[in-house]
Amino acid sequence: MARPDALPLTHHARLQMDGRRIPPAAVEAVLAHGREAWVRGARIHALGKREVAKAARRGLDLRSYAGLQVVCSPEGDVLTVYRNHDFRSLRRSA
Repeated sequence: MARPDALPLTHHARLQMDGRRIPPAAVEAVLAHGREAWVRGARIHALGKREVAKAARRGLDLRSYAGLQVVCSPEGDVLTVYRNHDFRSLRRSA
């Protein structure tokens, strides 16, 4: 995995990660293995049960990261990170 300072994090994202005790490795896992959706001009990467199960078949244990959502700008900067198990508002990107 990349060094934590290599993630393109905004100041707000770093504060949210620190306050919510979300490690950089979790953000990297969501970006690498999560589903993607465009919502209100932002790209959201989300790690749900399906993605956790798919990773488990490849030998990765991402259960502790289930429900994490990473909001990125169109340029790829991480804007914020939060945990939300309700994915109904996310639609699949084309």
